[in-house]
Amino acid sequence: MRNRRHLAAYVIATGLGAGWCPWAPGTIGSLWGLPLGWALLRPGSVAVFFLAWCAAVALGLWSSHRVATDEGSHDPQHVVIDEIAAFPLVYLPLCLAGAGWSWRAGLAGFVLFRLFDILKPWPIRRLERLPGGWGIMVDDQVAALYAAATLWAFVALRLL
Repeated sequence: MRNRRHLAAYVIATGLGAGWCPWAPGTIGSLWGLPLGWALLRPGSVAVFFLAWCAAVALGLWSSHRVATDEGSHDPQHVVIDEIAAFPLVYLPLCLAGAGWSWRAGLAGFVLFRLFDILKPWPIRRLERLPGGWGIMVDDQVAALYAAATLWAFVALRLL
């Protein structure tokens, strides 16, 4: 951290420090998605999901841009708020279907998101080129949409 004034941005962007893990920081940071999904599915409200997603994305845009600018890097590896902020979208099908939380569905959403985030099918890789926090955040949101669509199919087919 080069600028102590941006401590809050670093705390948020690194997922309370999870992003500093020396191996697989994106996967470690994504683990925050499991308790986040569990907490959001408790009220079972689409409005709560939407508000949580908006707040997470707004915080992610601000903090990831601040950290990337501070470090002079386009997408620092220790910034994991982009993964964390994607999970409300990943688990939205469970809320819409009234399926509630199960560890099978939670784990399926986690694995699907990581798969799409790592493989980066079209147009995800291209979205990383967007400037500032947008390039950091938007690609993960699209990976979350792919994961959500797949999770929705699993729920519809009663595989979860």
